[in-house]
Amino acid sequence: MGSGKKSSSFLVQGSILAVASIIVRLIGLLYRIPLTNIIGDEGMGYYSTAFQIYNIALILSSYSLPLAVSKLVAARVVNKQYRNSYRIFLCAMCFAIIVGTIASLGIYFGADIFASAIYKSPRSAIPLRILAPTIFVFAVMGVLRGYFQGKNTMLPTSVSQVLEQIINAVVSIAAAYFLMKNHSASPDISAFGAAGGTLGTFVGACSALIFLAFIFALYKPIIDKQLRKDTGSIRESYPDILKALGITIIPVILSQTIYQISGVLDGSLFGHIMAGKGLEEEARNALWGIYSNKYNLLITVPVSISSAMGVAIIPSLVASRASGSNYEVKNKVQQAVKFNMIIAIPAAVGMGVLASPILQLLFHDSRELPANLIRFGSIAIVMFSLSTITNAVLQGINKMRIPVIHSAISLGIHIVLLYILLQFFNLSTYALVIGNVTFALVVCILNWISVGRHLNYQQEVKKTFLIPTLCSGIMGVVSYLTYYGLHKLIGINSISTLAAVIVAVAVYGCMLLLFKGVTEEELHEMPLGRTLARIAGKLHLL
Repeated sequence: MGSGKKSSSFLVQGSILAVASIIVRLIGLLYRIPLTNIIGDEGMGYYSTAFQIYNIALILSSYSLPLAVSKLVAARVVNKQYRNSYRIFLCAMCFAIIVGTIASLGIYFGADIFASAIYKSPRSAIPLRILAPTIFVFAVMGVLRGYFQGKNTMLPTSVSQVLEQIINAVVSIAAAYFLMKNHSASPDISAFGAAGGTLGTFVGACSALIFLAFIFALYKPIIDKQLRKDTGSIRESYPDILKALGITIIPVILSQTIYQISGVLDGSLFGHIMAGKGLEEEARNALWGIYSNKYNLLITVPVSISSAMGVAIIPSLVASRASGSNYEVKNKVQQAVKFNMIIAIPAAVGMGVLASPILQLLFHDSRELPANLIRFGSIAIVMFSLSTITNAVLQGINKMRIPVIHSAISLGIHIVLLYILLQFFNLSTYALVIGNVTFALVVCILNWISVGRHLNYQQEVKKTFLIPTLCSGIMGVVSYLTYYGLHKLIGINSISTLAAVIVAVAVYGCMLLLFKGVTEEELHEMPLGRTLARIAGKLHLL
């Protein structure tokens, strides 16, 4: 039983982070509603373009720092090498300050070039300049988050993320409103509105950094006590630590850069090809705003659970590998994949079935185009969840280069396919969705083959994939009938949608237990599992 608890503790830590991620995404969804109403689809197009460029700079400079720091710190903490783990923190912080400063300055002074040359969207330079200093803040914050994660606590990261997003939401809406008001006579009014949104991101990040610095100051006496105790371990030199950081950081940078470049190239190809077909900048940005601000935003909400699990499983796998327990490694992989599929598959079905009601609820948008993008592309939730968790597994077992190679192969296929679909078929934003799904699918397949080969591992199929799919199908039918039946009776979309979602969750949970997709033992290992098991027992579902 002890081993089970140990092997499933990452599920609890991952779930803490997953809950925070869902809250963050929900706040993100909620504040996008007034923000979209204030600055419109055109403004959201500029906002999304600025973020695409910012994300590339963030990844090149500091995005990989939390993962690298957590991985290296976890490997030393498990062997009680506290002094070496603290040296990693100090080295990473110096790296973050230097690289974060260079990247921020580069984006600030190069904003006009990036926005015009890459996206053919010169007005996007206005929100991009406001966003530039955030790179420095995130670099420093990433090291603090990684240090806490390496010590197997996700709570500081989780709380800081929620705090960051709440302040981001408030400032984004207020700043967008006032900037639009103050520039009402300017032809760049929508771009100034987008700049209000990016100002919120910067202020939110600063707030989260202050919170993490405060927590670190409270935790410092415990660190000092651990350092005094650590007298036996061999000291690692700073050059060796920098080398270890580089070996860990570079593959993650390359892998994530390829993923983000995929988004940048999508926007660039879409902008150039649609411009060549005679579509004006305002119309192009409005379409791009629908794809990025509605389709992409909604699809990534459930995927954030996989991202959280990925963050939690890496230090956990490192600790298991260090202790030489291959059984524990395989058990953790099995738990992580199954947990993700139990959530991702019904999320994809639910999103597809209730696409239009959800869009009407969140954005007051009853148009067919955004709804169809989500209906056709909701399968991407499953693909991205699987590719995210298998990326984390490969990184956790020290196969850092493999996800890079797989992402590069997938990117090549993706770009060729997208170019053909945009240039020779009249598919417009549908081409972006097809490309999005294909990119994740290829990474998924290649990662799956590699995990099987390197761990001599085979995922259980029936309870991981087949039963959740069957239960999700039943759930989809019931939620569809609930929504349309209720909507016919009362004619209120918000009540009908929320009722359909609640019914969907209840039906899926019951079906999963009835078809024995989850055993009582597995339920106990999940967060709040014992409470859920008691409820299920009373309902005779176990």
